[in-house]
Amino acid sequence: MKVDQLSIFLENRAGRLAEVTRILSEAGVNIRALSLADTSDFGILRLIVSDFETAKDKLKENGFTVGRTSVVAVEVPDHPGGLHNILSMLQDSNINVEYMYAFVQQSGDSAVLIFRFDRTDQGIELLQKNGINIVPGEKLYAL
Repeated sequence: MKVDQLSIFLENRAGRLAEVTRILSEAGVNIRALSLADTSDFGILRLIVSDFETAKDKLKENGFTVGRTSVVAVEVPDHPGGLHNILSMLQDSNINVEYMYAFVQQSGDSAVLIFRFDRTDQGIELLQKNGINIVPGEKLYAL
């Protein structure tokens, strides 16, 4: 139920992000979701991609520092309070959300959010126990 996420460290300078997308494009790797956080000196680009191993290898070959992080894709009801209900469950079980970002999906009744929990396995177990749909990585990679 975990999803492999690439974490890429980028110098905060013009063209560096375009270099990543060029490498992935040339390798035939599709970006499924992304998040970019920056400081004045560097950024962390987080990606869910169609082919993790190819992306990792090609980026490393081109001098990028790349890591693997396990995250969780969660279907969130697309109505007021949908996200709040999930966050409240996590809070009540003392599971911290380290970060999260959206995954674009063609659906009218739910959204998919990517979560990084401090206790991933416990977060998955809690959400499943409460009837929250966890989206498997294989589904995300292929969409």
